[in-house]
Amino acid sequence: MSLFPLPWLLLLLLGVNNAISAVEEYQTYIIHLDHSHKPETFLTHESWHRSILNSLLSSPADDNELLLYSYNHVMHGFSARLTSSQLFEIEKSPAHLATYPESFGKLLTTYTPKFLGLKHNSGIWPAASYGEDVIVGILDTGIWPESESFKDEGMSPVPQRWKGTCENGTAFSPSACNRKLIGARSFSKGLQAGAIEISKEDDFNSARDFKGHGTHIASTAVGNLVPGVSHFGYARGTARGMAPGARLAMYKVGWATDTELSSATDVLAGMEQAILDGVDIMSLSVGFNQTSYFKDIIAIGSLSAIEKGIFVVCAASNDFGFKTILNGAPWITTVGAGTLDRSFQATVTLENGISFEGTSYFPESVFITDLHLYYGKGNTSKAICNHTTLDRNEVAGKVVLCDYSTKIEVSQQMMEVERVGAYAAIFLTDKSSSLFPNEYSIPGLLLSTASGTLLKEYVTKVRKPKVKSMKFVLTRLDGKPAPQVADFSSKGPNPISPGVLKPDIIAPGVDKL
Repeated sequence: MSLFPLPWLLLLLLGVNNAISAVEEYQTYIIHLDHSHKPETFLTHESWHRSILNSLLSSPADDNELLLYSYNHVMHGFSARLTSSQLFEIEKSPAHLATYPESFGKLLTTYTPKFLGLKHNSGIWPAASYGEDVIVGILDTGIWPESESFKDEGMSPVPQRWKGTCENGTAFSPSACNRKLIGARSFSKGLQAGAIEISKEDDFNSARDFKGHGTHIASTAVGNLVPGVSHFGYARGTARGMAPGARLAMYKVGWATDTELSSATDVLAGMEQAILDGVDIMSLSVGFNQTSYFKDIIAIGSLSAIEKGIFVVCAASNDFGFKTILNGAPWITTVGAGTLDRSFQATVTLENGISFEGTSYFPESVFITDLHLYYGKGNTSKAICNHTTLDRNEVAGKVVLCDYSTKIEVSQQMMEVERVGAYAAIFLTDKSSSLFPNEYSIPGLLLSTASGTLLKEYVTKVRKPKVKSMKFVLTRLDGKPAPQVADFSSKGPNPISPGVLKPDIIAPGVDKL
């Protein structure tokens, strides 16, 4: 005979199941509060926020595990790890205004000043004192402080109104800062609360830059004069930022993870700190998915910054198409990417004397002479240098012509010609950005399809076609038309507020050095 009648057994199992389901998962939320409800007994907003969290816990010591950031300038509220029932209790409070679930956003020169018409002795540059003592706060992937662009020779003492600091961290000491780089902080609590680990191999748990993006943006904006620079011989000259007299504060919110994303809680914390530190300009190259402005943390934070007299400028993103613009709130200055009238070129001269000029970023000043030119005529797959189709016995040591095709990317064509031992390659395409500089594994140039018609006519009619010479590392100026909106730059109209034209402006964003 059973010791437990069936109904009691079922009740027991039901109780076990309920106990299991009662274990709730923690999620990260940004809680927007009405600060007028703060009791006077709390001296700071953070103490109020901690009290709210303590009221939800069995042990007061646990609030450190919940609270990520307390916000008081960029908005009033906090970010914390909460269960759904804890969130429900907070949302019942009359002080609660809104809840924003954690979200993740993406990370969106030597000749540029001359192209923009900036002159040393007249115009906006001297009138603005080259940005002297303007404090620019940049939210990005961090900073490489040893860069020549951030030397402080000849700069006056740091403005007394500055309240920021340089944090100690992995491979970053406060002593790395100076009168140019006056602030450097990092924010990663939100990322780590989402169980996204910072790479120990590819990043630094500090304000040091892992990717180079933040350093590049910073030097473009406020970099000091650095003479005699070039990109492997391209565009030789003196590099300088648009405001070489300005001060720099870096707020690292972009990290090396599987996806290189930034968390909303960290970005908001970076904006909060920038306001508190006393920046004059806030620059963000970070974007979140398009959403209404009252849910967009950059729109919310930037509105608070602007109310405090801070000029906010954001990248429009690099998503190519129309209606893809990010950071399009009317109070943000949204910047798209534009071209310069400068290009990096290489030339090829055939044995019959006809010459062509195309785009190339090959980093060595090589001069190639008297090589056979290969083209897979009669075989479409070989003609477009399709994957695994070329024969090393036919191609090795030659210059290979790869025809244009929608079936294969130029970068894949480059890998194919390298695989079979080609000495150099010519790619027919009308997109000058088809290859990134680091993808030039062998000498190569991109030639327009219009020029390619003449080249293919030669290579198909001549019995033994040859290249007389190829020359690399050429910098050309005065290309027309320029500036143009870069093909990769996000474009309007902005779906959130289509009546407001965006982006507001374009700035040089192609081949900046």
